[in-house]
Amino acid sequence: ISLMSEFIGLAYCAEIPGVFFDIQRTGPSTGMPTRTQQGDLLATAYASHGDTKHVVLYPGDPGECFEMAVRAFDLAERFQTPIFVLSDLDIGMNDWVCRRFRWDDAYRPDRGKVLDAEALERMEAFHRYLDVDGDGICARTLPGVHPKGAYFTRGSGHDRFGRYTEDAAEYVEVVDRIARKIDGAARAVPGPVVEARGGELGIVALGGCDVAVREALDRLADRGIPADYMRIRGFPFAPEVEEFLLGHAVSFVVEQNRDAQLRSLLTLETRAPKERLRSVRSYGGLPLSAETVVNAVLRSVEVHA
Repeated sequence: ISLMSEFIGLAYCAEIPGVFFDIQRTGPSTGMPTRTQQGDLLATAYASHGDTKHVVLYPGDPGECFEMAVRAFDLAERFQTPIFVLSDLDIGMNDWVCRRFRWDDAYRPDRGKVLDAEALERMEAFHRYLDVDGDGICARTLPGVHPKGAYFTRGSGHDRFGRYTEDAAEYVEVVDRIARKIDGAARAVPGPVVEARGGELGIVALGGCDVAVREALDRLADRGIPADYMRIRGFPFAPEVEEFLLGHAVSFVVEQNRDAQLRSLLTLETRAPKERLRSVRSYGGLPLSAETVVNAVLRSVEVHA
């Protein structure tokens, strides 16, 4: 991800499908190669220079890694953009108990808006970056299908007809369309898993934190502190993510990085007030423990009692 961020930006700007798997270890730099972390949340959400925002999936166990791999390739072709599957080393290296993966033989890939030879033959001219449907997603072609489907791929500024431009209005029209396309992916990514347990408090997590958080929820309930739970599974955030945060006076954001990157993303991308999001962080490289979550919630409850 670090070394290829320039090409990620090229794929974003030229609207080329791609799928990237990032199994997060500790950082920065080489960090601790065999230890787990969730330190690439911001890096993948906004990878490359300039204004970019990417679609990211967050599997919670090895089973979801397989399921989301299929989903990622469909999303990449549907939205014609890089897709990140963001796992962590706890999931990638350790033994987990999860549902047996079952392949659906009826599955057919979602190629998105791809013009075939017949459609191209009927067209007077094909323009790769022309948004006909108004949803921000342009039709594309596959190499060799029809001579009319050939086009020049550029990562530089281009207008909606694919021509190089340094005209401000033409450039803004294209990058605004791409932004609208990515924002539209919020309803296509996997929605959050929400468990209402009758609590006034909320707990938010993603990825390999799930099992430890679930144990913490049971232990907190035994102490008379029920809490609702939301596991985020995709970015841009589905509408349900903001609804959950706005529906709780306090939400504890559990993550495995030093700088509270998930909390930052939630602050940037939702209307949830920052002061209602409290960080629970564990970033020493070991898998998250339920005790870390329980102790953080208990300390906060005692302080604000």
